[in-house]
Amino acid sequence: MDDFNTEKIKWEIKVPLFKNTVILKDLGLALGIPFGILIIVLLIVSKGDISRDGIGYPLIFIGIFFVMSFMFIILIYGGKYDAGYVIDSKGILNYTQEKQAKKNKIINVLLVIIGILSGKPSAAGGGILAQSRQYVLVKWKSIKKVKVYPKSKSIVIRGGFAEKIALFCNDDNFELVRDIILDKVKMNGD
Repeated sequence: MDDFNTEKIKWEIKVPLFKNTVILKDLGLALGIPFGILIIVLLIVSKGDISRDGIGYPLIFIGIFFVMSFMFIILIYGGKYDAGYVIDSKGILNYTQEKQAKKNKIINVLLVIIGILSGKPSAAGGGILAQSRQYVLVKWKSIKKVKVYPKSKSIVIRGGFAEKIALFCNDDNFELVRDIILDKVKMNGD
């Protein structure tokens, strides 16, 4: 692997959002924890009687939100994440493929505009943050943790603050990518 410094590996892949365990785990954490806490609080406040004091309405809203989000993702993105990767001597670059990146940009700009017009800075900030994550480079020296998921042919790397990339590989490149990352991280750790 020493001659890797001059080599570059590049691939693109379409990952099914609702079938990949790495994505489902992150979705579960991002959505499941806050909405789960909200549901538990509502159930405690209502003492288990959701028909009491209109407690059922927020639960219905949460259900509708999840169904609409699912439909939006299927309609706009076809239920897939179009990822691209470049591994070279600098580090690992994760980018959104061009067609999906254009859709993301439109949605993110709309979110910023709606956030500004409605006086909701968090919505505007969410759109800006989402757009800034279209290209993420994690340098070799900043990688702190590597988790390999052989079943889904996925590798999650964590670097410094907000540096996280999930690499989704295919049958042809998974072992090569895994070995390069583990070797490079081990060399940097020595």
